[in-house]
Amino acid sequence: MPTINYVEPDGQVLSVTVDSGISAMEAAVRNAVPGIDGDCGGAAACATCHVYVDPAWIAKTGTAADGMEKDMLDFAEDVRETSRLACQIKVTDELDGLVLKLPEKQH
Repeated sequence: MPTINYVEPDGQVLSVTVDSGISAMEAAVRNAVPGIDGDCGGAAACATCHVYVDPAWIAKTGTAADGMEKDMLDFAEDVRETSRLACQIKVTDELDGLVLKLPEKQH
């Protein structure tokens, strides 16, 4: 079971262990990670699960956002090169230890 590390803007780390196959957004919502709402239920139709992927994990989570995900990130605040929607990151065993930083504006 992989562990995902959600880093709050103040540096506090919330580590959650989840089953493979769910999204990083679902993992956050199931574990009450503050700042991740997932209002659209994972359909990439909102930006309430905006995260910053730690640069060391970019290659494993996939390339930068594209298509619908990129369009939705236009609605998020403080979008960066490493911005992704957590609903579009599928948790696999290879993502054990994944670091996702939470935007300050979502808290």
